[in-house]
Amino acid sequence: QVQLVESGGGLVQAGGSLRLSCATSTSVFNSMIMGWHRQAPGKQRELVADIDSGGRPNYADSVKGRFTISRDNAKNTVYLQMNSLKPEDTAVYYCAARHTFKSIWVYWGQGTQVSVSS
Repeated sequence: QVQLVESGGGLVQAGGSLRLSCATSTSVFNSMIMGWHRQAPGKQRELVADIDSGGRPNYADSVKGRFTISRDNAKNTVYLQMNSLKPEDTAVYYCAARHTFKSIWVYWGQGTQVSVSS
């Protein structure tokens, strides 16, 4: 069964840090592009960061220099280290996977809530 399971969300004060984890159920994800998306209330879901199978990351401008995406293929896990958090980072964060050269994110986790207080 193909699954993505996020963990690590919570409530933190502005300026604080959190690390999200996305555990995948199968090593097939190791060859896929993995991404972290977020959706704030009343807003569209947006891509925050992604990372290809070789470990090359891409970031949204809003999180560059503050967030770091990484993957540990031996553990079938993807991480999102979030530093210098701001209230506007408050959202439900989703882990997702897509095939290389495909634009559609085909697998999604259930999401984890991140709340940043001012």
